This record gives sequence, structure tokens and C-alpha cells, in this order.
Amino acid sequence: MKIAILSRDGSLYSCKRLKEAAESRGHEIDIIDPLSCYMNINPAAPSVHYRGRQLDIYQAVIPRIGSAITFYGTAVLRQFEMLGSFPLNESVAITRARDKLRSMQILARECIDLPITGFANAPDDTSDLIALVGGAPLVVKLVEGTQGIGVVLAETRQAAESVIDAFRGLNAHILVQEYIREAQGRDIRCLVVGKKVVAAIERQAKPGDFRSNLHRGGTAAKVNITSQEKEIAVKAAMTLGLDVAGVDILRANRGPLVMEVNASPGLEGIETTTGLDIAGMMIDYIEQRARPGFRLKSGG
Repeated sequence: MKIAILSRDGSLYSCKRLKEAAESRGHEIDIIDPLSCYMNINPAAPSVHYRGRQLDIYQAVIPRIGSAITFYGTAVLRQFEMLGSFPLNESVAITRARDKLRSMQILARECIDLPITGFANAPDDTSDLIALVGGAPLVVKLVEGTQGIGVVLAETRQAAESVIDAFRGLNAHILVQEYIREAQGRDIRCLVVGKKVVAAIERQAKPGDFRSNLHRGGTAAKVNITSQEKEIAVKAAMTLGLDVAGVDILRANRGPLVMEVNASPGLEGIETTTGLDIAGMMIDYIEQRARPGFRLKSGG
């Protein structure tokens, strides 16, 4: 089948592995920069154009859309959906997951356990907001932040007030979250494909930091997860409507807590650590869901 990867950089590990896995299974695959796409939004004959030519119809599209281009990237993905392409993560699910506040509200509505989280607008709410999450130490997060960027640990009340006021002075939207001390700078990244956790790693923050992101110098190791952790990871991904997701879980004394759900999880750290062919599992899932002719439209 014909598959497109929507990505700004085809040299990234995840793109290369997905291309390799698809081609090894006999599929034709193109890497397309979504910012170079433009669209004809015509109910009779919608189309996607790329660098001066109209694109053929793809049976499946794999979105690897960075957070900086979520708006335009998901618009392009929606256009492919209009044409009948099977998306490995629908556009609406990606936008849902990218909004940290919205995604946490949706998860909370489904009774998925999360760290206690506060959100407010007015500066005079700061004191009550801090009390709401149990006081300092606490974590302040930019709603739009990714890969640990815009995440600050405030160890005292005074520090928390200063950080919150500084972010508000920049008109930034922030979340204030309880600090799970017993996690000790570790979290579990569960990679969900379909309705199954296909791999899991434990990430450890570098000394002196509490953010376990591998992009920030954290390390990773194989880990065995419990049936409860598997269940909560799959439920979180399904609740947000994601076919593929990286679900980050903290091990708290009161049980596993979902910290974040990533709609475009990187493959390098988890494949390197586990030795598993996760890219191949993603292509296998596409083969099951987007068989030749499945959902294709001939015209509009």
C-alpha cells in the first residue's frame, strides 16, 4: 500500500525506522513536510498539493507532527482524512492530546488517576492555587511545553509564588501540579499501539534534575510493569482517541498516576533500550486497519 509520513525532518530516527519497517513489508512510503503542503478544500474534489503537484491518494498516513506546527500539521492531516486515508492517530486526537489542560480534564472525567493539578488565571489566586495541590514542593508546567521544556520544580512556597507570577507576567498558560516525591525523578514510559502496551521503559532523571525526559539527559532501562499500569496506560490512550501513544506514568504511594500522554512518541529511546521493533508493530497495525481499498475514495 501507499503510506505517507508527515514530518518536517525525514532524517530523524523515528522517521527512518518507520520508512525501513514499511519498505521491508513491501509498502511504498513517502516522507512529506506538512508545511510544504497546501490544500484545495472543495467538497466535490478535495486535494492536497505538495511542492507544485497534486498528491496521489495514500491508503495510510503516519503523522509525526511536532508541537510547534500542531495547528497547520493537523489541518493537513484532516485533509488526508477527507480523502479517505487511514490516519495512525486522527487529527482530533492529536489536538486533544497536545493541550495538556484539555487532555487532563478528559482523563479526569474518565476517573483516570492523575497528580493533583491546579489551573487559574488571576494573580490573586496564587496562594490558594498552591494550597490546592498540597503546597510546596510543587511542579509548574507550561501548557504548551514539550520534552521537559517549561517544567519547573519549586521547592518552597516563595519559589512557587515567584515562578507562577513570572510565567503569568509573560501571559503564559500554566498548570500547577503536586510533586510526587516518592517517584524520585523516575517515570514509566508505556508505548501503546492499538489496545496493547507493546513496550515499557523506566526513565531516570540525571543527577540534580527531576525531569526524566531522555532529551534532557535522563537515562532509560527495561522495566516490568504491573497489570494495573498496563490497564491505565491503554485506557488513557483510548480515552484521548489515540492509536499510538507514549503514556508517562508516575509510581506514587497511592498507585500509578498518568503524568502525560504523548501523541507522537519518539522511538529511539524505547527501541534502543528494549531491542523491540516498535516501528514494525506500528506498520503491522496499519496493515490490520487500512487494508488495500479500505476507506479509499475515488473522487471527493
